[in-house]
Amino acid sequence: MQGLDGYSLDHYILNNHNYHMNKKKSKSDKSKIDSNDVNTKQDINEETYEEEVKDLTVEEKLADTENRLLRTLAETENLRKRYEREKEDLGNYVISNFAKETLNILDNLQRALSSIKNGESKNNDENIEKFVEGIELTEKQIINTFEKFKIEQVQSLGSQFDPNLHQAMFEVESEDKEAGIVVEVVQEGYKIGDRLLRPALVGVSKKKS
Repeated sequence: MQGLDGYSLDHYILNNHNYHMNKKKSKSDKSKIDSNDVNTKQDINEETYEEEVKDLTVEEKLADTENRLLRTLAETENLRKRYEREKEDLGNYVISNFAKETLNILDNLQRALSSIKNGESKNNDENIEKFVEGIELTEKQIINTFEKFKIEQVQSLGSQFDPNLHQAMFEVESEDKEAGIVVEVVQEGYKIGDRLLRPALVGVSKKKS
């Protein structure tokens, strides 16, 4: 069959086949060269080490071997710690979104409790009192579950304002407190390990003008 340029289709296929074969051969040759380079470097390192220890005494060789072993053990321990740290970070990241949603449920429970406790109906109605007890029990269970997963509340009230943990919502003039002290907490902040789940929403003191 003749192509538009006058060459046969068979000729085109043959040239295309030869091109790809040469390309594969080139890659294979390069891979062999790289492998030979690595082996050569390893051989040189081994030869260099053998030259260095050749004139050492038995005691010096033992000391050198011990040092090499200790370095290897230290490197292995560092890798293990790094793996454990990355594993923990990954676990914290996986549950952080779920924890944030659960915090919203905890907020609503605590608002409900605060609202009922500030009212007068709790002491006048036995059913409401039992209802409050149920809410308090649920709140406690959620907090206990948080503790199992290393989710803890950010300590805010009375502490120095920290932009890494707190979000200032307003300032409060104060005569007896230094500027920058958290004097009111609008919403508690939480963290999981070293990762901040959400900042605490706070009011911060300022010197009275």
